[in-house]
Amino acid sequence: MGQHSVMAEANHDESSREDFIASMYFHVQSTVFPGNQLAYDGHALPSFKRDHNRAPRTRHEVRGVMEKEPFYQWWSSLRRTTQEMKQATGEEMVHRQIGSLIEKTAPPMYAKGSLTLDPSFKIPRYLSEIDFHAQPGGYFGERVAKDDVTVGAIYDPGVYVLTQGFMGRYCEGAGASVINFLKRSRPGFAPMRILDIGCSVGHSTVPYADAYPGAEIQAIDASAQMLRYGHARTEAMGYAIHYSQQNAERTDFESGSFDLVMSHIVLHETSRQALNNIIAECKRLLRPGGVMIHIEQRQHGDMEPFEQFTYDWDTLNNNEPFWGTLHDMDLVELAAAQGFDADKAFVSLQPNVLADDMFDTRIGDGQDFKRQSVWSLFGAEA
Repeated sequence: MGQHSVMAEANHDESSREDFIASMYFHVQSTVFPGNQLAYDGHALPSFKRDHNRAPRTRHEVRGVMEKEPFYQWWSSLRRTTQEMKQATGEEMVHRQIGSLIEKTAPPMYAKGSLTLDPSFKIPRYLSEIDFHAQPGGYFGERVAKDDVTVGAIYDPGVYVLTQGFMGRYCEGAGASVINFLKRSRPGFAPMRILDIGCSVGHSTVPYADAYPGAEIQAIDASAQMLRYGHARTEAMGYAIHYSQQNAERTDFESGSFDLVMSHIVLHETSRQALNNIIAECKRLLRPGGVMIHIEQRQHGDMEPFEQFTYDWDTLNNNEPFWGTLHDMDLVELAAAQGFDADKAFVSLQPNVLADDMFDTRIGDGQDFKRQSVWSLFGAEA
């Protein structure tokens, strides 16, 4: 795990628990997970065929039979429990040192970038009412009265623990994968003003500072706690990024003022109406020839019903209610409805560039991990 000066410091016991959780999650997803296919092929599918004289046509029909399977119940419980263990360990570690973390993340006098928070900001309901990833309080729960950074301090190392490093040492893999795609598909593209939507602590934002030196980078999020921590993290790593608390559905930036507007694994944490508004806002913000690009997990369109079902686990079990809806949508059609030229919109599967070596050497038959080494990129040119 990549270290920086504002990261919470794990003591011996906390570090041991993190190692156990990481190993447990890997075991559950790579060794235990394939048993779901055996349970489906050996019992659930024949049972459905006997009752309906056909195979399931949708993931919802698969769920109807698989949720009765003891093996699936066991695997699902193990996966959820591992997630909750990770959150609990992060909470304990950060609470133990929250005072020093607040001191370390206080805005420096001579900042390279900037931090702008809005005390009157109204958090959208689709964000405030969900504890995403089973993190207590979601991204917005205030643990202390002033300058709280608890959520960001938990989230930063927690992503690495649960993803086994497939996102990179600094969890920058999503941003690195978008940059790789842009460099290959648009070799002459040199954005001078960049906006990251839903930046959280800046994991995926920071790589753009290296990829496009000299560019002005703006990053927005709805969570003041994430932004405080993300700004301090970025400063500690030596980068100049401008963070501000804004609603991605309608920002305060001028129309046509960005060359690149992107997000990283964010759209599935919105809502149908919010998503329409966000894509329309991307169109408003882009200069002619500018690019919108959003990186997410794979869409359901290329999956069989059983794979859709296992892939959709997060919708009902990991506090991600919009996950399944987003991955069902025709995103090119969505872009066109919000003013983009459909001929300039795209959905493209791309490799997770920081995970290739790890997946080649460590993953056997764990389908869940294999598919996470591929991203779905949705975008359009203005």
